[in-house]
Amino acid sequence: MIRFILVVLLLLGFLVFSIPLLIGEWLVRKGSRRRQQEHSLAVVKAVFRMLVRITGSTVIVKGKERIPEGAVLYVGNHRSYFDILVGYITVPGLTGFVAKKEMLRYPILSNWMRDVNCLFLDRKDIKAGLKTILDGIEKVRNGISIWIFPEGTRNRSTDPLEMLPFKEGSLKIAEKSGCPVVPVAITGSSEIFEQHIPFMRPSTVTIEFGEPFYVKELPLEDRKHVGAYTQKRIAEMLTNEQQARRA
Repeated sequence: MIRFILVVLLLLGFLVFSIPLLIGEWLVRKGSRRRQQEHSLAVVKAVFRMLVRITGSTVIVKGKERIPEGAVLYVGNHRSYFDILVGYITVPGLTGFVAKKEMLRYPILSNWMRDVNCLFLDRKDIKAGLKTILDGIEKVRNGISIWIFPEGTRNRSTDPLEMLPFKEGSLKIAEKSGCPVVPVAITGSSEIFEQHIPFMRPSTVTIEFGEPFYVKELPLEDRKHVGAYTQKRIAEMLTNEQQARRA
């Protein structure tokens, strides 16, 4: 419970005391949008590292050398709020996550999310969803990577190998922008919090970056079902990780 309290206090403290910093970021943005994005990301990464450290967890990164130069679309499985923290602190360059529209309800937090290139998806409005995809394509073309969780929500299954079906339309950003897709398998994140709410316990989180691929280079059948193809790639990495943990 102490870890949970410390995490909440750090989050609330950051959101309250970062208001002047947000004003500063706004002034920087007027001079250089890129500089503001880089500075905001550095601040957010520092806070996320502190949060992970408070939980006592260890993050193991595999396959980082496979991440190509330039903007990419990261596609990962989703089991925990900590997936986002681990994702941000392990990938290079500017990166924004696709988040649910409901996050806009939270002032200050949503401001920081915008400053680090997050996109807000309305899952009930097809037209709004298309606009989010177009915004993602524009960011990728401007050199900003995008991270998506095609399951659409956190998977609450206790089976570490189980995933919800991937939504096919979620990979349109890569298909339309021509950027590479990097499959990402995350293991051990739900053991920090979700498996024993409200307690937080140390966990070994493994994040593995798979071999990148281009949608246009896939066989026709895989291009038609690129979500399922990507999910299969992630499932293979999850299976290998589970076998390694049992060994």
